[in-house]
Amino acid sequence: MSVAEPHRSTAQHHAASAAQRALLAQLKARPRQPGEAGFFYIDNHFGRVAVKVLPGEYFVTGEDMLITTVLGSCIAACLWDGQARIGGMNHFMLPEGEQGDASGRYGSYAMELLINQMLKLGARRERLQAKIFGGGQVMHNFTTMNVGERNTRFVREYLRTEHIPIVADDVLDIYPRKVAFFPMTGKAMVKRLAHAHPETLEAQETRGNAALLAKTAAGGSIDLF
Repeated sequence: MSVAEPHRSTAQHHAASAAQRALLAQLKARPRQPGEAGFFYIDNHFGRVAVKVLPGEYFVTGEDMLITTVLGSCIAACLWDGQARIGGMNHFMLPEGEQGDASGRYGSYAMELLINQMLKLGARRERLQAKIFGGGQVMHNFTTMNVGERNTRFVREYLRTEHIPIVADDVLDIYPRKVAFFPMTGKAMVKRLAHAHPETLEAQETRGNAALLAKTAAGGSIDLF
């Protein structure tokens, strides 16, 4: 009887792979909203469909998938409703733009957009929890006007005003970060990348030249990967 075990395991693997491929095709075919991330792929490390959120973008879903981004001085806010099992992430570059500049590159608009999309999918404002990442001082010439500090201060104040608790964070310091967020469970994972100019973040990631960070907090966790 034990001989059948590998066959059953292989069948389960193929079924899971087929389901992931089907979800990937479905996501790629779906119309995108303005500012919504659209770079979908299979993440080999986690073995599931992922979407990469670029600066100025956001993504909200109730699917069992992964939302990722790479941050320097930018901030990514991850919101989660544990009862509805819906989560989302944004990625903004500066706290505020010019008056009337409705762009996800700016925190004031990016946060409003993320919250509104969460509510549209069925999340409830009173159940939302947040995890925030980024705000690193990754360039030495930013010392006189530390964008990372400004971004971090902004997102903390914004969430405090909106009465959304921050249950975990990894912000400031000098490190770029890669963030992986699981929207159904609220789990977040962070990799601190080698200190680098923002243009070389992807190269550092490819080389795997990374320091690892692990934290845990109420309402979820931030783990190493």
